[in-house]
Amino acid sequence: MNNLLRQSLAGLRAMLVLTVLLGVLYPAAVWAVGQLAARDQAAGSLVRVDGTVVGSSLVGQRWTGAEWFHSRPSASDYAGDTSGGTNLGPGPDLQSEVKARAEAAGLPVGSAPADALTASGSGLDPNITPAYAAAQVERVAAARGVDAARIRQLVADHTQERMLGFLGQPRVDVLGLNLALARLAAPSAG
Repeated sequence: MNNLLRQSLAGLRAMLVLTVLLGVLYPAAVWAVGQLAARDQAAGSLVRVDGTVVGSSLVGQRWTGAEWFHSRPSASDYAGDTSGGTNLGPGPDLQSEVKARAEAAGLPVGSAPADALTASGSGLDPNITPAYAAAQVERVAAARGVDAARIRQLVADHTQERMLGFLGQPRVDVLGLNLALARLAAPSAG
């Protein structure tokens, strides 16, 4: 019995030490390094306009109205706490979802960019492909009463190339692009 008590106390001490080390001190150290080395990223990479948070460069958001570039569809309605894909496999449910998204975007199903019609795995993508941005240029230009060439230039200005020149795909920052549109001119009444 004495041996059992001694082993139990040793296990309890080990659990308490490891809980303090790995449950308190290590997370506190990671938090402190994040605050010192990458404060903006640790705070969620928030984007501010005139001191007001308007979004995050890491999380997509819903844009409605013809005068804005629309983000990639989200199965979770851009809610970070319930992020995830639709998990729809090839079949009638996915086909009807794609058709509905194509109609909402005003794009033909057969030639629309994939990111215009399908949600991502997380449902929170902050970027779209240059092809999806190009498919929206005419609509945005018409809604704003701005020359399409000016809108194309804004898209080009907000297109980010592959990381390190070879990782990932070129992408368009939707939040940055829409903020540039807001600075460009108010949408025309119509």
